[in-house]
Amino acid sequence: MTDGVILYHNPRCSKSRASLELLGEQGVEPKIIKYLDTPLDPRSIKKLLKLLGLSDPRALMRTHETEYKDNNLADESLTVDQLIQAIVDYPKLMERPIVVNNGQAAIGRPPENILAIL
Repeated sequence: MTDGVILYHNPRCSKSRASLELLGEQGVEPKIIKYLDTPLDPRSIKKLLKLLGLSDPRALMRTHETEYKDNNLADESLTVDQLIQAIVDYPKLMERPIVVNNGQAAIGRPPENILAIL
């Protein structure tokens, strides 16, 4: 149905698995990027933020993770670049799953969110 759909996927995450299943039900076979195995670079994270319409990288972060707390990432004095670098250094912090299609992106929480960009 759709070419070029990308799924930033964590196979251990139930929402990520559900999003992959939902894509399959829609006839979409996405390119799967296991971002924990192949962490994104700062440029890719900036692109995702732009596609998601997010200006604050914290909106893309899982703030309850130990790495978030241990690195004091709630500190308001941190710059956008410092926060993006934290996602690079600790890919587990990135919210998941993320689906990209035709210049748009959606976070699959809940998985049905991704239907809006297919």
